[in-house]
Amino acid sequence: MKRRDFITLLGGAAAAWPLAAQAQQQPTIPVIGFLRSASPADSTHLVTAFREGLKEAGIVEGQNVAIEYRYADNQIDRLPALVADLIRRPVAVIVGNLAPALAAKATTTTVPIVFVTGGDPVQDGLVANLNRPGGNVTGVSFFSSVVGTKRLELLRQLVPRATTIAVLVNPDNPNTEADRRDVQAAALAIGQDLIVLDARSVRDIETAFATFVQRGAGALLAGGGAFLNPIGNGSSHWRLAMRCRRAMPSARPS
Repeated sequence: MKRRDFITLLGGAAAAWPLAAQAQQQPTIPVIGFLRSASPADSTHLVTAFREGLKEAGIVEGQNVAIEYRYADNQIDRLPALVADLIRRPVAVIVGNLAPALAAKATTTTVPIVFVTGGDPVQDGLVANLNRPGGNVTGVSFFSSVVGTKRLELLRQLVPRATTIAVLVNPDNPNTEADRRDVQAAALAIGQDLIVLDARSVRDIETAFATFVQRGAGALLAGGGAFLNPIGNGSSHWRLAMRCRRAMPSARPS
């Protein structure tokens, strides 16, 4: 190497050293990947609650943690790509409901995954054992999918005049078949007439409501999952639910 080339190279390296040292000295904050199978609009209240929970633990977004938000907009087939995107970011942990957690588990065995589900995480394939989940997955379950019989009982008490009860479920939700069997078995045992319809989209919900009204349903029991969860004011689901209530007068408590 010529002397002049060497001096030029050395000068460039010397200029880069302070920048590299400064980059190493700047602290980096961990990144949380927040992944939902629903849309941003339908997850607003959940994001607020999540931030408040972090704050109570001394973790504040933008100060000592960053959060990357991803939403599948009720298109479950988008979840693997969203998980891969978060891993490339990279994130320190992925937080999500059942379907995103399953997609994350199928993608990574190293990034920690924290789930929230209304079903049995062992049966759903998230963990091996409730006491000792094992692997990189843990979370919270409130087992709402195993109380279908009780929910039907309460609905009959609230709307005793409803001879026919409508049930709306999302077939893309991993807990749907268990929910369906639970409610149908309970209805058969007490002689309750049910109309069970599937809904994957807002259009499906509108079509189902029209069928419920046409067939004289007097009350509605919504299945589990993010898509059919009670949603805050302003969402299309909430407006549809109000439309359904107006269309089924007998569903109003006396």
